[in-house]
Amino acid sequence: MSERSQTLRKSDGETVAAEKKKVDLFEKCRTFTRADEIKAHGYYPYFREIEENEGPVVSIEGRKVIMAGSNNYLGLTADPRVKAAAIKAVERYGTGCSGSRYLTGTLDLHVMLEERLAAFLHREACLLYSTGYQTAQGIIPTLVQKGEYVVSDRDNHACIVAGNLMAKGAFGEFVRFKHNDMNDLERVLSKIPVETSKLIVTDGVFSTTGTIADLPTITSLAKKYNARVLVDDAHATGVIGKGGRGTASHFGLEQVVDMTMGTFSKTFASLGGFVVGDKHVINYLKHHAPALIFSASPTPASVASALAALDILENEPERIDRLKANANKMKLGLQAMGFRIIDSDTGIVPVIIGDDEKTFAFWRMLYDAGVFVNAFVSPGVPQGYQMMRTSYMATHEDEHLNKILETFETIGKKLGLIP
Repeated sequence: MSERSQTLRKSDGETVAAEKKKVDLFEKCRTFTRADEIKAHGYYPYFREIEENEGPVVSIEGRKVIMAGSNNYLGLTADPRVKAAAIKAVERYGTGCSGSRYLTGTLDLHVMLEERLAAFLHREACLLYSTGYQTAQGIIPTLVQKGEYVVSDRDNHACIVAGNLMAKGAFGEFVRFKHNDMNDLERVLSKIPVETSKLIVTDGVFSTTGTIADLPTITSLAKKYNARVLVDDAHATGVIGKGGRGTASHFGLEQVVDMTMGTFSKTFASLGGFVVGDKHVINYLKHHAPALIFSASPTPASVASALAALDILENEPERIDRLKANANKMKLGLQAMGFRIIDSDTGIVPVIIGDDEKTFAFWRMLYDAGVFVNAFVSPGVPQGYQMMRTSYMATHEDEHLNKILETFETIGKKLGLIP
């Protein structure tokens, strides 16, 4: 065989081998079957279409269902004053801003809400972002740059994780500490040179469990190790703290925590996010955060809704008391039945089921009985912590809560989870 023939045959063989090694980008999509398998068993709890939302009761598949899985903590999404504010804003400003805050997308409404939130949270300045998820990405990688560190609780929300990874991609350093473990936080901090810039990031109220961050120790360690602190109060604003001012207020640390971020999609019955802090920090973010500069600004209806919700929060603090009373009633009732729950002083009451299949079955039986909650399974939660994540509103009445308790008891006994 000639040298040329041998070369061609070798080349053909390499081509065939290369063809065999090729994997289609979409192959992972074709082989993803878990959702379809759950649907086939009738247990699929996600993407359920809500046809009408009246707060504690919603319409799904043509029937009324008690909603015990929403983050609508103060029950304001159906409040006539909030809806009227949104309608009025659309009539005056239209449906969108058609530009970023940096250029043509700033309305007087945006500035008004920023000023109101800064005053409410006792900080110098505030900046709005278009979504809550986007807010962390508009803060963390903007501040944490080459050679600097973001130190993050292992159980922080996915938006924080995304912001951390963006900071790492820009040559910052990203390290984690065990969930709410202050000894591990100090271990991590002690390994970083004290002169190096650091940002400690933590949820104020952790969204899955409702547990509250150990902010007194975090701020103490931040001072000791030359770090700044960012707290995500998405599930804390309007829920804990004086007048619903969040985690820093809950611990009397409003002037110690450097920055607090939050969202409008929960207590504020709208859509968007915000961060408050010192004026020079907010000004830097305003001029350097790609997530702000290259995103269309929050819509007029969203901002007006949040403003109306803030008015109600300030003028009707008894809603917070009602929310706490409702969550406490459910916590004590479920404990008395023998359910294993995660204890907290927030609007979130997780009920541990401990098994994927039982969790899906429990969800379906609750839903069929007219109660909607959130099913959390692995890998979203660790094995053994699969749960019904229940959450409550100030507008839940005793008749709603009693129905939920009765239904949990019936199903818990059927599935052998309680005596």
